[in-house]
Formats: sequence, structure tokens, C-alpha cells
Amino acid sequence: MFLSKKSKMQKIIVILGPTASGKSNVAVSLAKKFNGEIISADSRQVYKGLDIGTGKITKKEMKGVKHHLLDVTSPKKRFSAADFKILSTEAIVKIVNKNKTPIICGGTGFYIDALLGDKQIPEVPPNEKLRKQLEKKSVGELLEILKKLDPERAENIDAKNPRRLIRAIEICKTIGKVPLFNPEKQNFSGQANLKYEVLKIGIKMEEKELKSRINKRLEKRIEQGMIIEAKKLHTQGLTYKRMRELGLEYRALADSLDNKISKKVMIERLQKEIWHYAKRQMTWFKRDKNIIWLPSKISLVEKEVKKFL
Repeated sequence: MFLSKKSKMQKIIVILGPTASGKSNVAVSLAKKFNGEIISADSRQVYKGLDIGTGKITKKEMKGVKHHLLDVTSPKKRFSAADFKILSTEAIVKIVNKNKTPIICGGTGFYIDALLGDKQIPEVPPNEKLRKQLEKKSVGELLEILKKLDPERAENIDAKNPRRLIRAIEICKTIGKVPLFNPEKQNFSGQANLKYEVLKIGIKMEEKELKSRINKRLEKRIEQGMIIEAKKLHTQGLTYKRMRELGLEYRALADSLDNKISKKVMIERLQKEIWHYAKRQMTWFKRDKNIIWLPSKISLVEKEVKKFL
């Protein structure tokens, strides 16, 4: 267990960055070297069966390192940032009790912020009347509503995901913007936020290289059976509506399998949408001045981690 001598706060390492930047490999290398276990911070890898489409790390790639928050729920169910905060906090306690180092790895910035206390998660119950009204609107109309209510959230949300847009509007209509963490106050669930001493390392990459990696990885996923995976999920009862709600790859896969678009159009659309998603991730992360940006060269990352620990 690594504790800060000054503060006695639990030390946590965070490896973050855009999709396809190589975060997982870096996190595994660090876990092997510094006796760590990894907590995945990915809003879709929590779902069972969403493996190829989300680029979920394989057993071989884990190299024996224990990973938490993968495959924790059915894709038919909803999983929120509040759920993530609860389960990831429990995982940190388990890791620390084994005298190991918690390493958070992922690209869902909202989840990382929620866990570390940089964002509070409002416990807003569903407003069915409002939801029915909003469900009649297009994604474009929903996005415009959100822009007026919370421009910052609108800038970083999956703008083509009606479920997330509706939920964000629902929260804004109830309490206003999602507030930044105030250490003097308690969170919405009435519990004091846990205090951590955190090292955040962002994996940086030139835009041209990142775009190339995104396209190559998409090709590889299709070869590995991403379309077959989606078909299987549908035969197991995952509706096309719910598949679309899961966003990105699964939204496009649902449209293709539902004969709304061709395979060629699906691939072209995904190349654009995944790239736009990567840019939204970078916009989110760039607001955090505590992130140390490094290339995915493991020796440079290890040097920073060694200093921190």
C-alpha cells in the first residue's frame, strides 16, 4: 500500500487518454512493475458481451494483472456514473487491503472525475413525464436544449445518444448544472468523499497517428467478428433500440443489422464518429491542468510513477 507521508492519503495512479492511444498496455506494464491492480474506467466495458466492439482487454493482454469493473452487468440494464463510483470505490478498498496499488485506466472522463471527487454525482430520480416529452424530439433538438441548460456538458456528451441527452437534460431541469466538487461539502448521497493523492498521466499522440490507429483498430475489430458479436447480442435479447443507446460501434452495428445502412456506410460512419469521440475525450481532459501528458513510451511513464510513489 502506498500512502503519502505528508497527508496519509491513499495514492492512486490514473492512466487516461483518447480511444486507441494505448492506455491499457501502459497500465498493465505499470501494474506489473509497481504491484498494482487495474480498475477500468470505461462506460461500456462494464457490460457483459460487449467485447470486440468496445476493444475490451483480453485475458492474454492482461498478462496476469487483475482487472476490476469489466463485465459487471447485463447490457440490457442501465449503468450510471453513480454505479461506477460505488463499485470502483469498493474495488480500491479491496486492492489497498491486498497492499497493492490502485491504477485507474480508461477514457470515460466523467467516470474518472466522479470517482476522484472532481465531479459530484447528483441522485436525480427519473422524471417519466419529462422523458416522454423529450423522447418525441430529435437528437438535434435535444442537444440544443442541453446547450442552453449546460453548455459544458453539451460539448462533451455523445451528441447522437438520445438516452444520455435526455438524462443530462433531466438532471439540469432538476438541479441545474452538474456541480464541481466542493471539498467543504458532502456529496449528494450524504457521504463524505474519500480523499486520494492522485497522479494523472495522459497518453498523448499526434492527431494523424491517432486517426490512423483508430481506423486500423476498427478494421481489426471487424475481422475479429464485431458484426457477429452484435448479431449474437441481438439473438440473446438485446433490442436494436437498446443497442443504439449503447452508442458508437453498437449504434452503427444496430443500424446495419436492422438494414438501415450498408456495411460500407457503417464503416465510413464509424471512422468519423470514433474520431469525433476521441476529440471530445481530449476536450474533456484538457480542462484538467493536473494531467501530465506523455507519449506511450513506458520508460517515461515509469519514471513519473516512481517519483510519485
